Amino acid sequence: MNSCIFCQIVQKEIPAEILYEDDRLIVFRDIKPTAPVHLLFVPKKHIPTLMDLTEEDAQVIGHLHLVSTRLARELGLVGRGFRMVTNYEKDGGQLIYHLHYHFLGGRPLQWPPG
Repeated sequence: MNSCIFCQIVQKEIPAEILYEDDRLIVFRDIKPTAPVHLLFVPKKHIPTLMDLTEEDAQVIGHLHLVSTRLARELGLVGRGFRMVTNYEKDGGQLIYHLHYHFLGGRPLQWPPG
């Protein structure tokens, strides 16, 4: 494992409010939410950026999206809407270099995000 904050959460070295976990993925609440529902979907494998994905990672990314639909149902967001976004590198807003997706919902979301 890497020593990034998300790897530390995966290893349970740092606490998080976990909503879902299996052998490939962990989902927890963002500690600085920008929407009523703001979750982070984090592959357990340390993948620094979107551009570091390999063919071997395709299954975990597909799984991540399937889990997002499950949680959207559980959180009452079906029919209302939500947003899944990932940031890439500095200009794209990536602050933690461990691939992760922000899941936002629970209120109307403007475009562009602000």
